[in-house]
Amino acid sequence: MRWTVHGERALYESEWMSLYLADVELPDGQRFEHHVLRIPREAAATVVHDPERGLLLLWRHRFITDSWGWEIPGGRIDEGETPEQAAARETLEETGWRAGPLSPIGAYHPLAGAVEQRFHVFLADGAEHVGDPRDTFEAERVEWVPVARVRELIRAGDVSDGYSLTGLLWALELGLV
Repeated sequence: MRWTVHGERALYESEWMSLYLADVELPDGQRFEHHVLRIPREAAATVVHDPERGLLLLWRHRFITDSWGWEIPGGRIDEGETPEQAAARETLEETGWRAGPLSPIGAYHPLAGAVEQRFHVFLADGAEHVGDPRDTFEAERVEWVPVARVRELIRAGDVSDGYSLTGLLWALELGLV
């Protein structure tokens, strides 16, 4: 059943995100306000796989949740970039490794009930080390982790970031790694 949107009003707007209240009506006639978070730029992430090394992951702290965890490289798609270009750029900036050929794994809306944003996930066939990460504030360390160990990290809850879990689980389930 499709909801009817009668309009919306901005509560907060910035370059990074905007919060709105939407006036919505359910098919049964019930009408109410619903929060909508709009994030103007999509995001892209990369599962970097090397048959000898495993998967390239970042160990990082997220201040919002005050938690540590393993993540795949990723971030916002800049103006004029394709999702694939953003995935390659973010991988290089965050890890110091230039991703090999990229293949799309999929795209999804991480929180479709409240947030308007789309994440794109790619698989990189290997990577070439070109230097230290440009974004030195992104991660405490960057490591190649064997695939079997990644499965253990997921089971232990050490990968809790949404795009990382989605990308890694897609790659594992589809037999891409």
